[in-house]
Amino acid sequence: MIDYDLLLSEAEKIGIDLGQYGADRFDTYAERLVRWNEHVNLTAITEPDDIVIKHFIDSLYPMKYIDFKPGQTIADVGTGAGFPGMPILIANPKVEVNFIDSSGKRINFINDVLSKIGIIATSTHERAEDVGKNPEFREKYDFATARAVAPLNVLCEYCLPLVKVGGRFVSLKGSNGLEELEAAKNAIEVLGGELETADSYKLPNGDGRTIFIIKKISQTPTKYPRKPKKIDTHPL
Repeated sequence: MIDYDLLLSEAEKIGIDLGQYGADRFDTYAERLVRWNEHVNLTAITEPDDIVIKHFIDSLYPMKYIDFKPGQTIADVGTGAGFPGMPILIANPKVEVNFIDSSGKRINFINDVLSKIGIIATSTHERAEDVGKNPEFREKYDFATARAVAPLNVLCEYCLPLVKVGGRFVSLKGSNGLEELEAAKNAIEVLGGELETADSYKLPNGDGRTIFIIKKISQTPTKYPRKPKKIDTHPL
């Protein structure tokens, strides 16, 4: 379905060698995405080349900044159709990813993809604020990832409680992402984080993107994350 040469060459430009087997898995992922999208709202992006650039390469971009090591744990928060967690997992099949989403249909899709590509991972059908309060998950992960439309200060409250001290929260945002940083500085500090990287770049098609990497330097106070209504009406 997808253009293997496009995927492999663009991945190589950011230092990733996917190989034939990795490309096969991405092809299966794209095929399942388009098929499921016919009856479950997963994505507005369905053209093969757009899937490669706007979903796969975009999701792989954190690997330009982070060397994910075997056995490291990732909480992919609000994973939706699996971005960025699934592409990172396909490129690093020995990391341990927990795909977290409040939609059971999306979690079913994630489980279908995992079974088809033959990689073991976990999935959690639960709201992010509940996962962040659960001792089973709280401050247990080396990384939390999110590619979401929520403002950065809101994402920090959902994601930083899941990250262990010394770990990192990786946030992928659009072209105007840096504009959110000033409003997020208080949230980052209150939740135990410290900004490590804030960088803008362009995808191969020219679309602008921003990546934030926030290091967890101290434990998150137990009252966070708060309930969604409180987060929305009184953001940090």
